[in-house]
Amino acid sequence: MSRRLVVIDVVGLTPRLLAHMPRLRAVAEAGFAAELGTVLPAVTCSVQSTFLTGQPPAGHGIVGNGWYFRDLGEVLLWRQHNALVGGEKLWQAARRVEPGYRVANVCWWYAMGADVDWTVTPRPIYHADGRKEPDCWTDPPELHDVLTGALGTFPLFTYWGPGAGLPSSRWICRAAERILADHAPDLTLVYVPHLDYDLQRFGPSSPEAAAAAAELDAVLAPLLDAAAERDATVVALSEYGITDVSRPVDVNRLLRAEGLLRVYTQAGMEYLDPWTSRAFAVADHQVAHVYVKDPADVPAVAKLCAGLPGVAEVLDAAGQTGYGLDHERSGELVLVAEPDAWFTYYYWLDDARAPDFARLVEIHRKPGYDPAELFFDPAAPGAAKRRAAVALARKKLGLRYLMSVVGLDAGARAVRGSHGRLPADPADGPVLLCSDPSAARDRFAATEVKALLLQLAGLASEAP
Repeated sequence: MSRRLVVIDVVGLTPRLLAHMPRLRAVAEAGFAAELGTVLPAVTCSVQSTFLTGQPPAGHGIVGNGWYFRDLGEVLLWRQHNALVGGEKLWQAARRVEPGYRVANVCWWYAMGADVDWTVTPRPIYHADGRKEPDCWTDPPELHDVLTGALGTFPLFTYWGPGAGLPSSRWICRAAERILADHAPDLTLVYVPHLDYDLQRFGPSSPEAAAAAAELDAVLAPLLDAAAERDATVVALSEYGITDVSRPVDVNRLLRAEGLLRVYTQAGMEYLDPWTSRAFAVADHQVAHVYVKDPADVPAVAKLCAGLPGVAEVLDAAGQTGYGLDHERSGELVLVAEPDAWFTYYYWLDDARAPDFARLVEIHRKPGYDPAELFFDPAAPGAAKRRAAVALARKKLGLRYLMSVVGLDAGARAVRGSHGRLPADPADGPVLLCSDPSAARDRFAATEVKALLLQLAGLASEAP
C-alpha cells in the first residue's frame, strides 16, 4: 500500500522568501529542505514536465511555455493537452507498481486529457460573440459544479493580468482541500501561482515580494493542515527563482531591421509572418528560441544575436545538447539573456502599427510571453483603468468589449523580475521541502524529483 502524497508547486519559492513563510518553513523543520536544480529554460511548462517525467526538455519535448509549431506554421503558447508531454509520467510509473493508484491534478500544467482521476484547470468560456468569462475545466465533469458551488467561479482574472493576485491561489488551495476531503487521492498535485506576480512586478528583493510570501503562507496553512490530518507526506517545491531585472531586449526588432523577420499588414496592423520570415524569435522570459528557415543563415543569425546587448549566450545545436534542450521543437538557436535582462516579443517598429491584441491580456495570440500583462499601462495607468471600467460595464450589459489596458513601452514600464536562466546563486534558485526526513539530501536535480516522489510514496526501492 502506497503512502499518501501532497505535492505543492509554489511558483517562485526560494530560500530567501522562506524567511517570510513560517508555516511552509515548518514542513522542512519536520523533515528537510534541499537545493533543487532546474532545467533550461527555467519556466513553468518545461520544469513541471521534467518533475513529472524525470527527463530534460530534450526527452519530454516541452522546450518552453510555447514554441513554433513547424507543422502548423504557428507560434502557440500555453497549450493544455497532456499528449504534448513525452515520456512516462509519475502516475504511470506508480501504477506499474500499484495499478489502482489515484491521482488529483489541481492546476499543474498540461492537465487536460491526462490519465489521472481528478483534474481542475483554468479554462475561460469563449462566447461566440468574442466575450470571455472566467471558469475552469474539470474531469470528471461533475466536479466543476461541486467546486464552483462551494467556492464560487474560478477567479480567472486574478490568475493572470493586471488584477493577478491572491484570490486565485486561495481558490486553488481550497479546491485541493475539498478533493482531499471528498476523495482522498494517493497523490495530489497543487499548483500555487501567487509569488509569480509581485516578484515580476516589483522584483524579488522588494517589500512587496516579502508581503506576497507572507500572504501566501497564510493561504497555504489550511492545505498543510488538511494534508497532516490525512497523514500525507507534503512536498513543496518550486520551478525557478525570480531575479531582479531592468533591461528588455528586443530581439525580433533586430531581426526585422536586418531584413530577416517579415510582417504582413491587415487593417493597418502588423502581424508576424512566420511563413516567409527567414528568422524570428519566440521570447519566453529570459530565454528565446530563434527559428531560422535556411540552415545556411544560422551562423550569420547567431553572430547577429550574439552582438545584441543583453544576450549572454547563443546556443546552436551542440550548445543545446549540453543543456538537454536539443529537441525538434527547439529553435535552430536558443538565446539566454544576461542576468538583468529579459526578452520582449515585440516585432513592430512603430506602436501605431502594433496589432490590437498587443494592448490586451491575450496569452494565446501573442507570439511570445508578455509580462506587461501584469500592469495597467504604466505610461498612463489612470486612463488604462478608466478603459477597463468601460469594458467591464459593456461586459455586464452583455456587449462585446476590449480590455485595452496593456502598455507597449517595455523600457518605461516597471518589470522588475524575471526567470528562465539557470540560477547563479542557490539562495535565488528553486528549493524542495519535504515533511519526511527519511529521504533527506542536500540537493536534488529536477530530473530526480519523479524518483524521489515514487520513493516517498513507497513505490520505489531505490533513492534517486
